[in-house]
Amino acid sequence: MSVKQLNRLMLVSLAPFIGMLIWLLGTNLSFQLQSTAFPKDSDAHYTSIPEQTNTVISGLDKAKQTALHTASSIKKNVKLYHAVNENMNGVVVLSSSQLGRPFLIYDRRITRKIGSPVQQVQSDKLTAQLFTINAQNFSGYAMKVKLKSSNGMKMVLGNDKYGSAETTLSAVRRYNAIAGVNAGGFADQAGKRYPLSTTVLNGQYLGGFQPSEKDLFFVGLNESLKLVGGKVTDRSDLDEKKLKFGASFVPVLMKNGVPLPIPAKWQTSPSRAPRTVIANYKDNQLLFLVIDGRNEAGSSGATLEEMQYLLERFGAIDGYNLDGGGSSSLIFNGRVINHPSDGTLRPLPTHFLFFK
Repeated sequence: MSVKQLNRLMLVSLAPFIGMLIWLLGTNLSFQLQSTAFPKDSDAHYTSIPEQTNTVISGLDKAKQTALHTASSIKKNVKLYHAVNENMNGVVVLSSSQLGRPFLIYDRRITRKIGSPVQQVQSDKLTAQLFTINAQNFSGYAMKVKLKSSNGMKMVLGNDKYGSAETTLSAVRRYNAIAGVNAGGFADQAGKRYPLSTTVLNGQYLGGFQPSEKDLFFVGLNESLKLVGGKVTDRSDLDEKKLKFGASFVPVLMKNGVPLPIPAKWQTSPSRAPRTVIANYKDNQLLFLVIDGRNEAGSSGATLEEMQYLLERFGAIDGYNLDGGGSSSLIFNGRVINHPSDGTLRPLPTHFLFFK
């Protein structure tokens, strides 16, 4: 029974008693004895009270006893009400404290798989944790992000212009973001740098919709802050998902926790390289992996199969390979975290930014 229903039940139960008390307190009882009730003889002794007066006094005595009983009952019921109300408030507090427990347990479990965070930012918009990765053949970083608000993450264009490019650090500084990661691939044309294939910004298609071909895929975030990705052949497929933003690259690494076959071209072109990957968890947290490499000649960095292994090890659900090589960029707390293979950060047309 809810507190509101309990209050209503108490009010209905006590209404008759409260009404009687109000009547007794508000009624001005008076008694006027008629002269005929007494003998005219002034010497007479009056030894009896009229029958009507006796009846009234008897009734008042009964009313007094009823009032005392009613007051006692009200006192007991009020005490019971407060006790029940206190118990129900305790249940509400306990229920509220337990509401987020499944998330905390799951988050603790996946966090342990990645390691101990070396840096963390927490606000009403997001929780972002930075981890280091040290494998046999490469090293890198992981960033796990729990979005709490639609304002916690956005994708931006280089210098906010279609066809322009800037480094992720520059974009982070311009927007006063807490972190940033490079986004989709690009193609250079006539001195400008354009996002590759289908690109969505603020719910709008930049350069129009382009169906996925060969190994291309699209990945982005929808209005429910869920990661949406995969190959798309029809614009309506994306329209139904109510996208906020997204970019394209190659290839898809994992779907529903299952690693997908790596296309032959991307197994050797190059075999090892700096990498950037975006993935998600079943509670919609995001995972970014940024792997270092000395160059793009295939002698350092990670293979795509190794990236799949990391996604499995860290418990991710879906995983998508973003632009890598010299494009791999990770900014956290205003500092460049990874080691760009070009020696400096590469100007790019799209960036994922995060805000506290």
